[in-house]
Amino acid sequence: MSKLAIDGGTPVFTEKPVRPPWPPANPAVGDKLKEVYMSHKWSFYGENEVLFNERYAQYTGAKYSVMMANGTVTLECALVALGVGPGDEVIVPAHTWLATGEAVVYVGATPVVVDIEPDTLCMDPAAFEAAITPKTKAVIPVHLFGSMADLDKIIAIAQKHGIKVIEDCAHAHGGEWKGRGVGSYGDAGSWSFQQSKLLTSGEGGAITTNDEHLWDVVGRLSHIGYQRGAKQGEPSTPPPMGLICHNYRVTEFQAIILLDQLETLRKDTELRAKNADYLREKLEAIPGIKVQAKGRCATLQGYYAYGVLVDDKMLKPGIDITQIAEALKAEGLLGFSRGWGNVMYRQRLWSVPENLYRIESNQVAEKVVYKQLLVADLNWLMAEKSELDRFVEAVAKVMDAYRA
Repeated sequence: MSKLAIDGGTPVFTEKPVRPPWPPANPAVGDKLKEVYMSHKWSFYGENEVLFNERYAQYTGAKYSVMMANGTVTLECALVALGVGPGDEVIVPAHTWLATGEAVVYVGATPVVVDIEPDTLCMDPAAFEAAITPKTKAVIPVHLFGSMADLDKIIAIAQKHGIKVIEDCAHAHGGEWKGRGVGSYGDAGSWSFQQSKLLTSGEGGAITTNDEHLWDVVGRLSHIGYQRGAKQGEPSTPPPMGLICHNYRVTEFQAIILLDQLETLRKDTELRAKNADYLREKLEAIPGIKVQAKGRCATLQGYYAYGVLVDDKMLKPGIDITQIAEALKAEGLLGFSRGWGNVMYRQRLWSVPENLYRIESNQVAEKVVYKQLLVADLNWLMAEKSELDRFVEAVAKVMDAYRA
């Protein structure tokens, strides 16, 4: 057995791993950005913003898309447009980025936390149904890392109880459920284009929907009440009285960057999926290692990150997931860590008082996050196979040393 680097041995990666940088940068896009800069037309239903909305809706399989400032306000606006407010409850998964729950608090509703499935790490449909009360107005299933929430089951439960469905697709660009894009199945899909995302403009977001009325409302919510396509200073129709609107607009610069990336999203998604399958086969041959399951009906799985589960029961006494992560880092395996390291309601930036949310179930999520989960950055899935092989070698080396 090779001596671990953390104990003074030679690391698997003697040089920094070679992975494509993220986000991508295209010199031709820089030229287009300069053109827009010199045009003096930078915002407010610009032609590139309109074009991106049209193309993104088409790409996802939804009828409509509305670009916004980020993927948190998209959740907020979707909730408002669906009539969620004070006194209502919204069911969210225990393991997600804090914005999923905080957006519910922003609109005055109560996040109700439910457990995840141990294989997909996405919302457990049974836990969702068990948490429904007369106050439940909406549910936000999150397509997490490299999987998809079970849309068939969740939507069927929601329809039975008259509950609205907002798909949180911040990790799922390019992913397809039964041959159609995620974000086109629920009442609304919420997307993030933040710098780490699969489709990125630094900051940005979008709502996709098949509902024309919802399309109009979320557009107004993000454009200070202006109707779609209006010219600045020339609103033809006011928003409905009581619909308090915000300025969550984007710029033409963001739209240009996204239009370029959208052209290669399918090819890039297929590459990441192919490499994910390669890693899955190799990693799951290591005793004690499982990879996060793909969406059950995923015909093309989008990968924002790559979740790997360590069977904590197979480790030597005194060895835990934190020590595994530290040993892997010492082997030079960068970009493979404990991820957020906490469930949503214990993340460092979570500042919601306990009386403003409710935990209904969380046993699986707590076990996964605190005892089992490691997460690889998305650019590992765009690396050459030689680098993927060294990734596997490092995991095997550490597991061989720490397995009971």
